[in-house]
Amino acid sequence: MTFTRTTELDSHYDNLETKSTAELLLAINKEDQTVPQAVKKVIPQIEALVQQIVPRLKEGGRLFYIGAGTSGRLGIVDASECPPTFGVSPDLVIGLIAGGDDAIRSAVEFAEDSTNQSWKDLQRHHISSRDVVIGIAASGTTPYVISGLKACNENSILTGCITCNAGSPLAKTALYPIEVVVGPEVVTGSSRMKAGTAQKLILNMISTTTMIKLGHVKGNKMVDMQLSNDKLVERGIRMIMNETKVDQPEAARLLNQTGSVRKAIDTYYNETH
Repeated sequence: MTFTRTTELDSHYDNLETKSTAELLLAINKEDQTVPQAVKKVIPQIEALVQQIVPRLKEGGRLFYIGAGTSGRLGIVDASECPPTFGVSPDLVIGLIAGGDDAIRSAVEFAEDSTNQSWKDLQRHHISSRDVVIGIAASGTTPYVISGLKACNENSILTGCITCNAGSPLAKTALYPIEVVVGPEVVTGSSRMKAGTAQKLILNMISTTTMIKLGHVKGNKMVDMQLSNDKLVERGIRMIMNETKVDQPEAARLLNQTGSVRKAIDTYYNETH
């Protein structure tokens, strides 16, 4: 490879095993504070990708994340949080990991080295040109991810990526690359640390901005969230009270009647106007 793997550069710290707990925690925290600034530098790249995602999802497309190891798990986490947070179908944002569901909890040896499995995984979901696929790989060299994006490019499917090495093979493959360079980790090569944090921040930005643009937030409230536990029901009641100025019993009645914060608010205005 001709590019520099910044995620594998030697750590700024040495003799870690001789340091106190406080020294280790301070070192990790110091490095973590550099991540948001690295993400800020690539906001134009994130914006360019989101602007491609939104219209495709409005037209019935879906968003896929593909990755291996930590990167794959982060994609699955972000995808799995979209339905409860924004009330969307589980089929709208889909996370795929090299090695399948078993790899969510345990490493599946050499799964990330496959050069054809990711396309097979995508085909099981009947991937089409309306969809968007984002490859996630801190190194930017993971065969499972690169081959998946290449196949998508060949089939007129929009591709993006999140990687922490500039000029990587993955970035050169994606039509809309996001290259967030976080530099060496405290533990050399441990890309689940700063690189993983950067990827998580960017995934949050992509999915949250997309869902806002799709209309799943009103003001700053998650009006389409799933009411899947008592805490969320109570939060929904407070949202209704804040928006309509009704008292708690009336807000609870509206929510119980409609089963949705958005529908409860709409019902209130329909009944009173």
